[in-house]
Amino acid sequence: MSTTDAGGPAITLTEAELDGYVTHPPTRGLLTGAGLPARTDLLTFSPLRTHGLRTLADAAGGPFQVAEELRDRLVIGELLNPERMDRESILLDGATGEITTAYLFEPPEPRPFAPSLDTLLRFAAVAEELTGLRGRFASLAGEYGPSTVAEASRRLLALFEEGTGGRVPPYWKAAALIRPLALVAGPGTASGLALDVPGRVLDQEFGHGRVVRYEEVDFPATLTHEPTRRFLRDTGLPEEAVLFHADTDVPLPTLREYFADRPRHAQDALPAHCDHLIRLGHLVEDNSLVVDGRTGAVLTYSEPERTLYALNTDVSTLAFTLWLLHHERTIDGHLGNELTTATYDQLAAAMIHTLSALDPTGLLPDTDWHYWTDAFQDEAGGVL
Repeated sequence: MSTTDAGGPAITLTEAELDGYVTHPPTRGLLTGAGLPARTDLLTFSPLRTHGLRTLADAAGGPFQVAEELRDRLVIGELLNPERMDRESILLDGATGEITTAYLFEPPEPRPFAPSLDTLLRFAAVAEELTGLRGRFASLAGEYGPSTVAEASRRLLALFEEGTGGRVPPYWKAAALIRPLALVAGPGTASGLALDVPGRVLDQEFGHGRVVRYEEVDFPATLTHEPTRRFLRDTGLPEEAVLFHADTDVPLPTLREYFADRPRHAQDALPAHCDHLIRLGHLVEDNSLVVDGRTGAVLTYSEPERTLYALNTDVSTLAFTLWLLHHERTIDGHLGNELTTATYDQLAAAMIHTLSALDPTGLLPDTDWHYWTDAFQDEAGGVL
């Protein structure tokens, strides 16, 4: 095996290393020639550096019984799922060149991923073009909004369909339908927040009259962060969204004011700076959604745990998260049961990737628990 630096073929194998494992001629040619990149935006082949070629039977090991027809599949890489999510392994059928994925910590159940290794690398390269808005997506650079999302999704899905007879594996279909959603709002050059979210985006998604916009008299004196005041006044938040209900009884209370009629022990447990925490609404399971009036940071206050947790960078990324959750439900018909049931974890990973592209709060090292990340992964809760 040989490796080179990033920018060239990162991993190649010799003919001798492939003997006994890979008989598919195009796959052998790729592995001994151009090779595999050590890492792309979505996947890594670095396990080949650590372990070399391994069969699924050898890699799974332990108490799991691998079906006879799967034992000789080769573990060549992993999906780069978001932090704190288990990684799914990439498997190669050495005889046919077919690529599947499976978890190695449970009885392996391979899922379709790409018809060939060459196609997989093309899929990964196209996805990177979208992320960088270059190549076939360069014309979308600097463009944001629902029409940009739709165009990016159309282009990505069309590129994935090339050479597959239109049968795009669920993982890549999710990528085509979910990842472009990050283009609905641009960087916050005008708002002073993380994102510039036009009010019309929320109106179009949730309906006219279903977005609450506050007036200056609704804000407590401790809400001094001007970009937050302006966003809540001019853009607003949906009155009701997946998991979220806004406080429409104005004026907005501080956390201390909201708990004023609660038992003394509940009031005593409030954070020391609760006069600067303004309640915007609530999430399910007794979580108050608050904004820090000094910084604009959005947090949840868990009433059962009496603990504050980081939620979003600010109200602009909160609005994007609510839009993302709502819009995902509108495209479920395109995804179909093939993704939302059989490969729910891949849908959750795509959603977390998309959210973290604009708001990394859930993936920051000091974030021990994150409401949205946990909710996306809760298949039983039916959020997605």
